[in-house]
Amino acid sequence: MPQTITEKIFSDHVGRKVYAGEIIRSNIDMVIGNDITTPISIKAFEDSGVEKLANPDGFSIVMDHFIPAKDIASANQAKISRDFAYKHNLKHFFDEKDMGIEHALLPEKGLVVPGDVIIGADSHTCTHGALGAFSTGMGSTDISFALITGGNWFKVPQAIKVVFSGKPGELIYGKDLILEVIRQLGVDGALYKTLEFTGDTIGYLSMDDRFSLCNMAIEAGAKNGIIAVDNITREFLADKELAREPKEFYSDDDASYVQTIYIDVSKLEPMIAYPSLPSNGKPLSRAVSDDIAVDQVFIGSCTNGRLEDLRIAAKILKGKKVARKTRLIITPATQKISLQAQKEGLVEIFIQAGALFSNPTCGACLGGYMGILGKDEVCISTTNRNFVGRMGDRSSKIYLANSAVAAASAVEGKIANPEAL
Repeated sequence: MPQTITEKIFSDHVGRKVYAGEIIRSNIDMVIGNDITTPISIKAFEDSGVEKLANPDGFSIVMDHFIPAKDIASANQAKISRDFAYKHNLKHFFDEKDMGIEHALLPEKGLVVPGDVIIGADSHTCTHGALGAFSTGMGSTDISFALITGGNWFKVPQAIKVVFSGKPGELIYGKDLILEVIRQLGVDGALYKTLEFTGDTIGYLSMDDRFSLCNMAIEAGAKNGIIAVDNITREFLADKELAREPKEFYSDDDASYVQTIYIDVSKLEPMIAYPSLPSNGKPLSRAVSDDIAVDQVFIGSCTNGRLEDLRIAAKILKGKKVARKTRLIITPATQKISLQAQKEGLVEIFIQAGALFSNPTCGACLGGYMGILGKDEVCISTTNRNFVGRMGDRSSKIYLANSAVAAASAVEGKIANPEAL
C-alpha cells in the first residue's frame, strides 16, 4: 500500500509500515526545549524519580525567548534550565555564549537531519520539516515523557498535498506562499494533518524560504509541514557535521491525500496578513491602497530572521532612512547570522538607516521584550502570528509580511511596495 513521506518516516522509526490514523509509539531523534517551556518539563522529569535522560545527546535546550534575561522572573526561569543542563552535562545546551533562535540554530548546527522524528515544546518546531524530517510541537509534559523514555506516542496524521507551480516573482518568498496557503485553508483547515509542500516551485526556493514555509504550517492547524529532500537540501547540509546519517524518504506517486491544493505562484502578489489572524491574507496592492501607517517594523524571528532576510532588507534600506515616526527593529536568528551580516556590511546599512540591530531573541515576536507595542500602535512584522495582543497592548495591530515589504514600509512609514521606492 502506497505511503506519504510522513508515513514512511514513522514506519522507519517503528520498524513496520504504518498509515494515517494509527496510534504508534516512536523513538525520538531530537527533543528541543527552550527557556520558557523546559522548566515545566524538568519538574515533571524530576518528579518522576528518574535520574538519567534516556537519550542525553538527543536533547537540546536553547535559551532564546528572554535571553539575556529581561527581569528577575525570567532570570530565575532560565536558571532552572541552566542548572539542569550542567547537572546532566548536556552536549547540546545553547546559552548566551552561542545563542540563537532554536528553529534556526539547530539546523545550523546539523542537529536536525532528513528522516528524523523531532519534537519540541514550541509550536513552531514544524520548521524543521523543511529538511525532510517529521517535526512537531508538543506540550512540556509530553516532552518530559520523551526525556524519560526516549520516545512518544503519535497519531499518524493524514496529509494535505500542496502543489506549487511556476517561478516566483522577484518579491515573492516562502512567507508569501505559506500566507496564501493559510488564507485558503484558514487557521484550522489542516488540523492535525501533514502539509506536504510539493511542485516545481520548490526547486526555486532557497532553504531559508523553505524554513519559512514549513514554520507557519501550524498557523493552518497542521501537525507538521514537510518538504522532500533535493539537491538544495543536500547542499545546505554538506558543510555541517551532522548528528546522524540522513535518510531520504519520498511520497509514493499514488499515496493517499485527504485534500490537494494547487497554487500558481507566478500569479501571486506579496501577501499581507491583516489583523488579527494569519489567515486574513490580502494582496500587497490592497494594503498599499488602504494607506496603513505603521509605528513599528520588525524583521526577525524563527520565520524570517535568517541571512537571506537580512540581505533582502539591506538591499532596500541601503542609502535610505527609516521614516521619522516609525521604529525599525532587526533581530538576526543566530549569532552566526549576526557575524555574517556584519562581515557583509549589512549591519552598517541598518544602523545608518536608523534601525536597531539586536541580539538573537524571540522577545519581540511573542510580546516578551525588545519591541513591545503600546496602545493603538501598528506594526508590520515578519513574524508568524498577529493575534490580538500578540506583540503588546491588546489594542495594537499587527500585519504580517515578507522582509522586503517590511523594509520598504519602514522607509515609507506605511505599508509599501518595495518596487515603488
